[in-house]
Amino acid sequence: MMIQKSFDNEAEGAIFLVPTPIGNLEDITYRALNTLKTANVIAAEDTRNTKKLLNYFEINTPLTSYHEHSNLGKIEDLIRQAEEGAKIAVVSDAGMPAISDPGSGLVEEALKRNVKVIVLPGANAALAALVGSGMSTNEFYFYGFLPRKKKEKIEALTDLKKISATLLFYESPFRVKDTLENIRDTLGNRKVALARELTKRFEEYIRGTVDDLLAWVKTNELKGEFVIVVEGAEAGAEDAEDNWWSNLGVKEHVDHYIETEGISSKEAIKQVAKDRGVPKRTVYQTYHIEE
Repeated sequence: MMIQKSFDNEAEGAIFLVPTPIGNLEDITYRALNTLKTANVIAAEDTRNTKKLLNYFEINTPLTSYHEHSNLGKIEDLIRQAEEGAKIAVVSDAGMPAISDPGSGLVEEALKRNVKVIVLPGANAALAALVGSGMSTNEFYFYGFLPRKKKEKIEALTDLKKISATLLFYESPFRVKDTLENIRDTLGNRKVALARELTKRFEEYIRGTVDDLLAWVKTNELKGEFVIVVEGAEAGAEDAEDNWWSNLGVKEHVDHYIETEGISSKEAIKQVAKDRGVPKRTVYQTYHIEE
């Protein structure tokens, strides 16, 4: 067990996860600016992007590169510096480090070595989109970027089909149309919202059903990074789907599998027994008695 008292000894080194604006530079916090100014080094996903931010706020802290392709040696170097008393500020290109961005590997390794990890609050595109979508915020499931290949994307969406929480995805403008089509085909024509260019001058929310948004997508040029917010499954939808056979007799249930799946009566009886949670012998006897 590890108990971290973040500010008991501020002379100790630490890893600071510092959120940066997702668009509007005025969204950065005073605390984030102070942390970036006083850090010994800033580990940035893309030093060119971070340099623009630092120049805007006249911050001269040294920069080093840390991104998803960084090797273990880079992580080791940053942790070693923290162990020696350095304050390492970690930033992504926009938003919270380690959320669909590099950082989680560094955090994991730092905690293994009992190096303090201090997280600052700040801008996050997924939460902004969720609140602005008008959908339920009581429960939400953040997925991030779906797989690029269609088969893997469909499999991922199928796994999410029965979740009643509001679903949150990140997506590039080049794949929004295909992803919406996959959502409609897998999850149905649910309520959905697209949020793009959040906090920027051309911020835009498009709200409606999946079909509504597909019609909009086909007639508009898509630019900027998107957050897709999808209505969760309706209450009771899981039970209704799992028990689709509830109005069928045992014989009808078995015959359904034989006719639709093209399987033998033996395999159909086995599946019906699994559906109903009863012994195969019970289904077998009932089926043949009803014949």
